[in-house]
Amino acid sequence: MPGAKAVWRFLRSQPFALVGIGIYALFIVLAIFADQIATHDPRQILFSGAYRVARYLPPSATHYLGTTAGGRDIFSQLVHGTRSALTVGVTAAFCVVVLGSLMGLLAGYLGGWVDRIIMRVSDIVLGLPFLPFILVISALTRPGTTTLVASVALLLWPNTARVIRSQVLSLRERGWVEAARVTGCSPMRIIFVHIAPQVAPLAALYGSIAVGWAILTEASASFLGFGDPAAISWGLMLQDAFANQALSREAWNWFIPPGLCIVALVLAGFLVSRGSEKLLFPKLGD
Repeated sequence: MPGAKAVWRFLRSQPFALVGIGIYALFIVLAIFADQIATHDPRQILFSGAYRVARYLPPSATHYLGTTAGGRDIFSQLVHGTRSALTVGVTAAFCVVVLGSLMGLLAGYLGGWVDRIIMRVSDIVLGLPFLPFILVISALTRPGTTTLVASVALLLWPNTARVIRSQVLSLRERGWVEAARVTGCSPMRIIFVHIAPQVAPLAALYGSIAVGWAILTEASASFLGFGDPAAISWGLMLQDAFANQALSREAWNWFIPPGLCIVALVLAGFLVSRGSEKLLFPKLGD
């Protein structure tokens, strides 16, 4: 696993990876300090003069991105939506990495019937349509963050598992693994103490890709009405804008900002994963 100095030297030579990390850092700051950055309560219905609902107000010094059809501040909703996106993205990516790595480690090292069962299950999961499956699960259960995270983890783990398995198939034949067997180490100790740290960077690479998938999935599900109705999310902002015909009203300030935020976070995941890929596999080249 590359050291911290090597990672920093590499990142300095990879501006795209630095841009991805910078985008993540920006949104993390927004999520942490959302209460301080937001100018209004994102759920509060605002009123203008004569006690009228402040509907469709244009961007101004008071409302940086204007207001919605319901009189809510768009900028405040955008800032608080960062929390939902990062919560779903990071949690789902962590679950994908843990589940995929566990399946890959077991399949690659134990082999035999364990390997066959895990690989056949992964084949079935890879054949499931991604978004329709998540929508069906949300409809049959309770729509919300937990359902989205669990669905994304259940559908994305095979990609990580297959790559980890192929790496473990190579590692288990190395001399230091044979030495661990000779000294009496149990298979579980060899898997989780000796082999797992060697494949952790590779798992992290697929975790960064899963962040983008999870954020995009959360936005899509929320837009279609299968997200958490109690949360403030970019997908719900787009759904609200669509339902109130923001496009025909030329209310660009309503639906373009959340769309750009979704694109930026997904792009950041790609840039970071691309940089990590070059660091882990330098022979791939450009």
